[in-house]
Amino acid sequence: MKVTLAKSSGFCSGVQHAVDTAMRIPPENVYLLGELIHNPAVTRAVKERGIVTVESVDEVPPGATLILRSHGVGREVYAACKEKGISVVDCTCPFVKKTQGIVKDRSAAGKTVVVVGEKTHPEVVGLCGWCTGEVLVCSDPEADFSALAGKEAAVVAQTTCSEEVFEKIIKNIEKVCGKTVEIFKTICYTTKERQREAAALASECDAMIVIGGLNSSNTNKLFRICSERCGHVFRLEDASGFQFQKIKNFKNVGIVSGASTPHTQTQEVLFKMENNTEVKATNEMEEVVAQMDNGQSKLKRGQLVTAIISSASDEGVAVLLPFFKKEILLEKDEIDCEEYKAEDFAAKVGDEIEVMVLSPSNPVKLSQKAIKQLKEEEEKIEAISNGEEFDVTCTGFNKGGLTSSMGTYSVFVPAKEIRMGYVKELDKYVGKKLRLKALEIKKSDRKKEIIASQRVILEEEKAARDQAKAEKEAEFFANIHVGDVVEGKVERATNFGAFVSVNGFDCLAHISDLSWSGVKNVTDVLEIGKKYQFKVLKVDEESKKVSIGYKQLQPQPWDLVAEKYAVGDVVHGKVVRIVPFGAFVEVESGVDGLVHVSQISHEWLENPTSVLTIGEEIDAKIIVLDPASKKMTLSIKALLPEPEVTKVRPRRENNGEEKGERRQRKPRQPRENREEDEYREWTEGGVGGASIAEMLQNKNND
Repeated sequence: MKVTLAKSSGFCSGVQHAVDTAMRIPPENVYLLGELIHNPAVTRAVKERGIVTVESVDEVPPGATLILRSHGVGREVYAACKEKGISVVDCTCPFVKKTQGIVKDRSAAGKTVVVVGEKTHPEVVGLCGWCTGEVLVCSDPEADFSALAGKEAAVVAQTTCSEEVFEKIIKNIEKVCGKTVEIFKTICYTTKERQREAAALASECDAMIVIGGLNSSNTNKLFRICSERCGHVFRLEDASGFQFQKIKNFKNVGIVSGASTPHTQTQEVLFKMENNTEVKATNEMEEVVAQMDNGQSKLKRGQLVTAIISSASDEGVAVLLPFFKKEILLEKDEIDCEEYKAEDFAAKVGDEIEVMVLSPSNPVKLSQKAIKQLKEEEEKIEAISNGEEFDVTCTGFNKGGLTSSMGTYSVFVPAKEIRMGYVKELDKYVGKKLRLKALEIKKSDRKKEIIASQRVILEEEKAARDQAKAEKEAEFFANIHVGDVVEGKVERATNFGAFVSVNGFDCLAHISDLSWSGVKNVTDVLEIGKKYQFKVLKVDEESKKVSIGYKQLQPQPWDLVAEKYAVGDVVHGKVVRIVPFGAFVEVESGVDGLVHVSQISHEWLENPTSVLTIGEEIDAKIIVLDPASKKMTLSIKALLPEPEVTKVRPRRENNGEEKGERRQRKPRQPRENREEDEYREWTEGGVGGASIAEMLQNKNND
């Protein structure tokens, strides 16, 4: 014989909470409004503790404590307790509490409330107690709903209602009301699951055993569901009614129990079956009994579960989970809210919340924040899978590449994907930030991994830079021409010139184009980081080169000579070059004058170097000035005193003069006083000098 126990067996979380409360509360002066649950064994246990069961608040003395069972009550009960000073311990099932809120709000809004359920059931009575307007209770799908025609209606269900019956009633109501009806499927999800499991199990088994109180609504519904699908269904209130002889000939036997049935009663039935040798020989009953745990084996780490808020305290929120017999504490640090306040969550009792299982056992730990983080992570993963860039800090490496993590995902960057080019020392990347794009995302129950690349980002950026540079260069060369005057910033200096940024493009100002007088260092003329005006000298788009000049926009020294100097002026200068026919004197930067050898001294000189040296500073007189031809002739001897005349013994010649007497030579006049056609000027390098006649005369005098 094969025995199968439905997974959703025993107390639901709401009933478990009520029973736990009744069994641990100090019983002195404590009363219970109606049977805690529809189970004789539990009723006896509560009574044995000394808790008195009453049917009305009128039976409870002032100042006492009253337990409200999981079925809930109407608002008039709370009002009566408040008036008599009775302390209320509210064990109303969160699902019921939520339905009460719906009924209250819709009734206050003027809608006709329809409650699908048993009219005399305590839960339905309590729901009707929250209505201020018209309310209709029905459990028969074939009932007459014509009274709802033309009205706005709101439909709710008893939490233990048959899902099948509820769906049929909704369809019939919609036929009458159309779109004016508002449907709330308030059947407890554990009830739905329990009913679905019972239907599936009954369809597969030869016989079914339904365990639970004979007056239990939800157990009776399970019995009806099983009877519709299986020809042999046995109804047991507890193990005392079990008779093995009735089931011994069936190969497959299924067992279900109601939400108000303690799991111990189901275990007793299983133990009786286990102790029967015929069953024991063919079945591992221990596996069946093991299903009667507290639900922890059904949880997995990372699992998302819908829970119901049952109470709130300073420590956090107590929630009820499917298949669990006890409340689980959702700690306040794991609740997704800006600031936790118990009173805020106390008002949400009965609301559903989604939680994540952080630890499935010892003890069970839940989190709401983890879901938010998970959703944010999944949104991020979705964006990453679509090509969005993300960053992580490298935490390690192996032979293949770099490792890191992002949330619950591990991140691996292959060595060839770190950058453009070969990476030899992977350890140098540990602790550094990596900019990545996903190449592949792997996700399974065991592992979540992102294989990523930094190289693709660097390549994309380089391509973008190259493209931008090409576009910028094309625009630059389209708008620059030889002769243009442009503004540029001096970026760096070399020994051959300065690189100048003109509209973001590097142009070269050669050192020869910085000053008319010539310079040795770029910084003698230009300052790094400063902006100047330049003239475009050459444009070569093919080689991407542009030459510019600074001196071309500056006045040449000879352009100002006419304004600064005149013939006859005495100037001070420095000998910068000596040649056989004279010496060149720098009057100012870019302006040189020639002192011909005949203008250095009154005496004949074989070589200018016998009197002058390079670097020597001298004074000279301007005797010729031609700015247009860039010529200036200087004379040192013009500033020197005339030499004394030397006398010799007279001697007459045929012309009547005394023989032996040398004819006295008249003092030589300054060059500027001579006739221009008297001498032929000897020029070198465009600078004037002395005449040949003058040099010959000086030679003869020697």
